[in-house]
Amino acid sequence: MRFQQKLTLALATFALCSPTAFAQHVVRVSDVDAINPAEVSIAINPKNPDNIVAASFQTGQPPRPRAGSYNYVSGDGGKTWKTIPVADPKGLTQGDDAVYFSSDGSVYHAHLSFVGIRVARPPRAENGILVETSKDSGLNWDASIPAINHINSVIPFEDKPGIVVDNAASSPHKRNVYLAWTRFDIYGSSDPDCHTQIYFSRSTDGGKTFAMPFRISDRGGDCRDSDNTVEGAVPAVGPKGEVYVVWAGPLGLIFKKSLDGGLTFGKDNVIGSMPGGWDFSVEGLDRANGMPVTGVDLSSGPNQGTLYVNWIDARNGDPDVFVMSSRDGGATWTVPARVNDDPIKNGKVQFFTWMSVDPIDGSVNVIFYDRRDTERALTNLTMARSVDGGRTFLNHKVDLPAFACDAKVFFGDYSGISAYNGHVVPIFMHFSDNKKLAVSVALFHFKPGTQERLE
Repeated sequence: MRFQQKLTLALATFALCSPTAFAQHVVRVSDVDAINPAEVSIAINPKNPDNIVAASFQTGQPPRPRAGSYNYVSGDGGKTWKTIPVADPKGLTQGDDAVYFSSDGSVYHAHLSFVGIRVARPPRAENGILVETSKDSGLNWDASIPAINHINSVIPFEDKPGIVVDNAASSPHKRNVYLAWTRFDIYGSSDPDCHTQIYFSRSTDGGKTFAMPFRISDRGGDCRDSDNTVEGAVPAVGPKGEVYVVWAGPLGLIFKKSLDGGLTFGKDNVIGSMPGGWDFSVEGLDRANGMPVTGVDLSSGPNQGTLYVNWIDARNGDPDVFVMSSRDGGATWTVPARVNDDPIKNGKVQFFTWMSVDPIDGSVNVIFYDRRDTERALTNLTMARSVDGGRTFLNHKVDLPAFACDAKVFFGDYSGISAYNGHVVPIFMHFSDNKKLAVSVALFHFKPGTQERLE
C-alpha cells in the first residue's frame, strides 16, 4: 500500500535512549540521515536469535529519487544495526515491506515495486510484488524474483503483501513460502464497477520461483482503499502445514483455509465484525487503520496449534486492540479479548497493531500505538503480552518519550513485532527530537512462558 519515500546508502547504528534509563532498551534502527522511513517489518532468525532482520521504505533523494526499500540487519540481538538498501535496477518506487525467516535461516523480503500509478497515460508504467532471499543473515540478497509483475501497466495494481514461511516441524509442506495481497482493478478508483480481491501465490523452491497467483477471496470490495476495500491479508501456517489467511473488508473479518499447502482454499468465512471499519481517523496522521494480523502457536506448549487474529475496531466507541483465537482450525472462535487495559470507553485511541506468536514459548505478543496517557496528537507505544493462550494480556509501556505526530509526513500503515523464546522485539516509526520520522526497536526479554522481565 502507499507510496513516497527513500534514503541514502549509509550503514550505521544509533542508540535513541540510554539503556540504563529504562526497563527495556529502545534502539534507533534507521540511519540518522534517513528520510521519513516507514512501513516496518521485523523477523528473528530461529537458527541464530541474535540475528534480526528488519525492513522499511524511505523517501527518495538523489541519487535514488524514488521511494526505496531498505533492510536493517543486527547480529547482536538488536543492540546495533546496519542499513542495506534493496536493489532497484529499474528505478521504481518500492514499499509495503514484509520480512520473514525460514527455519533453515533463510530470510525473505517481499515488497511492492511500481511506477506510473494515478497518472493518466503515464510515460512509464510497471507494477508488481517482488521477493528477495538472503542466506547469510540478511547481509547479501539474491536478485529479486517476481511473485507477480505487470510490464507497461498499473492496471490491475498489486498491493500490500503479507508473507509467511512454513516452519512447522511436521508439515508435509515445510519451508514453502506463502504470499497474500490485495489486487485493485484500478488503485483508488471510485467507480462502483471497480473491485478489489485477495490473491495468493506460493514458492516451493526456497523463493527461486513463485507459482501463478490466483484469487482466493469469494467476495471482493471496492477500490477506494478504505473500509469497503478488502485488505490486510496476512498468511499464517499451522502445525500440520495448514495455511490460514484473514483479511478485512465490508463484511468484517474474513477467514480462509487451505489443507493442501496453498493449492486450494475453502469458502470465505466471516469470523467477526469490525465496528467502525478498518480505516479510521487519528489526529495528526494522514490516515490510520486496524487491519488484521494472523498467527499460529507452533510451540510444544499447551496451546499448540491455536490460531490467533489481532486487529483494531471501535465497538467500544473508540479504537481498541483485540485478539481472538480458534483451537479447532478456524471452525469456532473465542469472544474477542480486549488487549489494551486502559478504562473502556475512555475516548482514547489505539492504532497500527501487529502481533507475533512466539514459536518456542507460545506467548502472544502485540505492539500498538497508544494515546491513553496523552492529549491530541501526542503518542506513546505499548507492547502487550499473553501467556495464557490469548485470554488475558499484560500491558508493558515502551519507554519512548511521547512524540507529536505531523499529518504532513507520511507515517506508514503498520508497525511490526517478532518474538522468539522470550525475546520480544517490536519495531515502530516515531518522530525524533528534530521532528523527523525515524524507526526504532524496543528490546524486551522475558523468562520464556511468563510475564517476568529479565531486564
